[in-house]
Amino acid sequence: MPNLILSTRTLNIVNKAIELFHYNGFHIVGVDKIVKESEIPKMTFYNYFHSKERFIEICLIVQKERLQEKIGSMVEYDDATSAIDKLKKLYYLHADIDGLYYLLFKAIFETKNNYPNAYTTALRYRTWLTNEIYSQLRALNPDASFSDAKLFVYMIEGAIIQRLSSDEVNERVLELFFKTSI
Repeated sequence: MPNLILSTRTLNIVNKAIELFHYNGFHIVGVDKIVKESEIPKMTFYNYFHSKERFIEICLIVQKERLQEKIGSMVEYDDATSAIDKLKKLYYLHADIDGLYYLLFKAIFETKNNYPNAYTTALRYRTWLTNEIYSQLRALNPDASFSDAKLFVYMIEGAIIQRLSSDEVNERVLELFFKTSI
């Protein structure tokens, strides 16, 4: 899917909604809250986005593109950094509950039933991320399996859940993963 092209005004609305969804969830934040916080008429919202479902999908696509761009510069264009350091950067970027991935992670749990297109967008990013991790793992160890990449994603998501429940994460898990997978 090609990158979205959004006007400045539209992008401002999307950015405000991303913040609202990030901290409050997709079900709690309604169109009324979005238009109030964005200071736009409700009709303008519907002229731009047509529905809350389409709007959530657009927000997730924007977030996905931001993450992919960031990872591209971090992983693909940085030849000076080792694969293990790139994997660590991917881990910390994604395990940050104030970071870009958190909204996509949250969407996996909150959008499946009511917003299936948004859910699919979040899953597509997760699959893309798993492939990127697999590529880096193969650079470290040609015998690395796709299951190792999935495990790495599960570790990221486990760290998010730990941070949400206790704000403490045992980062030794990452080191143990590298010891056993390389």
